Amino acid sequence: MAKTTSMLPLLLLLATAATSAWEMNIRMPTDRLVKDGGAALIHALRPVLGSGGQLAARAGVACDSWRVGVEAHNVIGWKTVPARCEGYVGHYMLGGHYRRDSALVVDEAIAYADKLTLAGNGKEVWIFDIDETSLSNLPYYATHGFGATPYNDTSFREYVAEGSAPALPETRRLYRRLLEIGVKPVFLTGRTEDQRAITVANLRRQGYSGWEKLLLKPAVHAAGELQGSAVAYKSGERQKLQNAGFIIVGNIGDQWSDILGAPEGARTFKLPDPMYYIG
Repeated sequence: MAKTTSMLPLLLLLATAATSAWEMNIRMPTDRLVKDGGAALIHALRPVLGSGGQLAARAGVACDSWRVGVEAHNVIGWKTVPARCEGYVGHYMLGGHYRRDSALVVDEAIAYADKLTLAGNGKEVWIFDIDETSLSNLPYYATHGFGATPYNDTSFREYVAEGSAPALPETRRLYRRLLEIGVKPVFLTGRTEDQRAITVANLRRQGYSGWEKLLLKPAVHAAGELQGSAVAYKSGERQKLQNAGFIIVGNIGDQWSDILGAPEGARTFKLPDPMYYIG
């Protein structure tokens, strides 16, 4: 019994370290990919210790079940990641699990795309979201609680203005395959028109080129907020594309609001993102 008691301070120390200790990795990829065990790094931080999932369960929070509920769109309308799940989400996003999940989605998307019969008139398009779909904001969220702290529009817009967001390698793989087979990419994002120049520069710097359109929201209204839901905005923009004669053969995003609302596209693909919710 004495031996068990003496181990308690050490276990508590390890639990604290595993949920909050992160070491900086200065090998941040910019124009090139950095390889780590065969997987491309898309973030600047690396977890120091163990599995956040087990620690979260011991704290009484089923964070793995919460994440599944989020991805299945059963948990909706939430503002922040549960505080006790910060470590779990951090380990998921920075570890191999997130990349494996993303690869599975993209593998299915490419398998579908390769079977398409194209009309050859250049009207087939594929919709791409940008944030957490084409570009990763993990360098930002890794220093802002992985979504466990309230969203700060000012600090996030400052990060976007740096134009330093790395590409998600799996999405870029899909993007390049679509160009090869003759499907034109269209970016449809919640970013605003005043961010167009830096967004274009960031996308090009990360290896994206040859897109058909880059659709952004109007500039911020006087009240400081954008009007309407993301579903209404994105479905409306897709309708405009369809009215112009384009055929939406595919649609990929990290939020359900990226792929809900008619016309959704012939087939939709949802990438994982347990860090925030946009309705």
